[in-house]
Amino acid sequence: MTVERAFLTAWEKARQAAQALGIRLRPQELTLAAAKRALSTRRLSDGFTALQEAQRLDLTLEALAVDRRFTSLFTDPEANEALTRLLEAGYRF
Repeated sequence: MTVERAFLTAWEKARQAAQALGIRLRPQELTLAAAKRALSTRRLSDGFTALQEAQRLDLTLEALAVDRRFTSLFTDPEANEALTRLLEAGYRF
């Protein structure tokens, strides 16, 4: 399995776990391009905020983007944005 395929599988599983917690996530195309677009802006998604409130930031796209298994997929600015969001939200590594 490629790193990209592993990332997309992990992202899908994280979304399913969030939904199982009752967190409503906006329908989204699960592609690497979509992930990169989501990390190219400073705007937090409603899903991120809901996962923060549920103390489950581990299920966010941002947590996956800084996961060692997947860092090769993201540019430094994308990874830095993900890390900044997580740190500002109080995520503990």
